[in-house]
Amino acid sequence: MEFDWNNPPFELDGSLTQREIEESFEDPFAIRLLPDSPRFGVQARFFNLGMSAGGVGIFSVYRTNGRVARVLHARVFEPEERFFYQRKLDQTLNAGGDK
Repeated sequence: MEFDWNNPPFELDGSLTQREIEESFEDPFAIRLLPDSPRFGVQARFFNLGMSAGGVGIFSVYRTNGRVARVLHARVFEPEERFFYQRKLDQTLNAGGDK
């Protein structure tokens, strides 16, 4: 996936780098969600929960045309998001062992 970083609509506050954000999208266990909200649905914004190569959990709001992603906001996981990501990861890994 390509990223559009021209004039990002948010400031990187030093806790995350562009590379870490991109890595969170490359995470094979990343969770991508289309929000169930008219506010986000009309504007075709998506959520991504993924881990960087260094193990930093990153929550991102982005939009995409299917080829290029524009990250609108990114931050480190909140505890609830880390729990949700870990639960989904455990479910995925355990499902593979049940066969």
